[in-house]
This record gives sequence, C-alpha cells and structure tokens, in this order.
Amino acid sequence: MGGSGEKPQLIKEGKRLDGRAFDQLRPLKIEANVLKNAAGSAYLEWGNNKVLAAVFGPKEALPKHTQDPDKAVIKCRYSMAPFSSIEGHGRSGQNRRAIEISKVTREVFEKAVMLDYFPGNEIEIFIEILQSDGGTRVAGITAASVALASSGIPMYDLPYAVSVGKVGEDVILDLNMIEDNYSDADMPVAIAPRSNEVLLLQMDGSLTKEQFSKGMEYIKNAGKFISAEQRRALSAPYETSAAKYEGKQ
Repeated sequence: MGGSGEKPQLIKEGKRLDGRAFDQLRPLKIEANVLKNAAGSAYLEWGNNKVLAAVFGPKEALPKHTQDPDKAVIKCRYSMAPFSSIEGHGRSGQNRRAIEISKVTREVFEKAVMLDYFPGNEIEIFIEILQSDGGTRVAGITAASVALASSGIPMYDLPYAVSVGKVGEDVILDLNMIEDNYSDADMPVAIAPRSNEVLLLQMDGSLTKEQFSKGMEYIKNAGKFISAEQRRALSAPYETSAAKYEGKQ
C-alpha cells in the first residue's frame, strides 16, 4: 500500500476507476488440470492477474529432518515472474514479500488439507504470478485451492480468498493495483466456505468496526461466486470427458 506523488482520485461519481461498484469483483476465470506433470494444477485469470498453481506429492519429505511422523508437511513457494509487472520487471527469485506470502499461504492449507493421512510425507505447492494487477496473494490462494483439489489430496474444505479495502470512508471489494497502491486500508482474507472459518486475515491500514463488518459481508457474498467458479473448474474436465463419451455412442 502507499505510493509516491499526487494521490489519484479512485472514486468518481460513486464508481471506481474501472467502472465497478464498491462490492463488485473483477472478472474471474479458473481452469483445472492444466499441467500434465503435476499431481494437480490450476490456471486463474482474475482481472488482469494471471496465476499458475501446481501441486506435487504426497511424497517422502526430504531432507528427513523436515518429516513429521504424525502428518504430512506442506511446503509452499509463491513467486512473481520477472515479467509479471512493470514495477518488478527484471527481478527474479523470492524477496521478503514473496517469502511472507508463501508462509501465510502454507498456513491456510495446513488448516484445509487432511495432513494426518500422509505421515512422513510432504506436499509441495507452487504459485507463479505470470501477470500482476493487485490482489495476487488472494488470487494465488484461490488458484492453489483448485490445484490441491484437482490432485485428489483429501481436504476438509475448498478455501477461497479475496480482499477488501477502504478509500476515504468507502469500503471496496477486490482491489486492483492502483487501488492497492493508494487505498487507505487493505485486508486480504481467506475463508473455508462450509464453516465460514477465517483461515487468513491480514490488515494494512485500519478499518472501523462498521467498515470491517461491511468488508466481511462483501467478502462472504463474493465468496459464493468464487466458490462456484472453483467447483465449476474442477468439474469441467469430467463434463468434457462425459460429453465426448456420449458423442461416440
């Protein structure tokens, strides 16, 4: 959050710069099983974000000192491609932000995956941001959730994630890059939809109690659509296969 120079006007005549209402998501598209060599994978487009997620395992955790005899361990690597944004052009590898996002993403899925099914094993999650336009943390979690489910690894729930923020006194959903840079607050949240358990909540800036409540209402309403898109992506390959089979009859 934050920026240099004159702060742009993010809301004009009750609309955001991209024309969205305060509680409106950017266009979202998810596709599952896009990588042949991964146990599970997903490709996501969310606004101008483009994200690839891949899952490998369960397999023996190495080195051995990382093993847990009672459950699997999750290893997560979030990274942004050097060409993913103008600001980050030419950079490669994990910086402090990427390491922090990798950590909180891992913690989300430690609560969602049935780890005790695979003692002594590891599950690897890779999230690659191919194109960035704000909200890559929540986009990565949403994509990784589909990748995990497509791998067949048992899960308690299919988490989704989305952010809310504040511009002046107005609460807005799903911040894009310019809103993320110049908003007065940013709050990414990940939720397990069956129980509505909050798996991740981070805050940059501050919200009043009323703004926080409105933001959570926006998130849970948007989550119904995001969850439906996740399920649609997971069922699409089977529906395509069934249609091909019926066409041969």
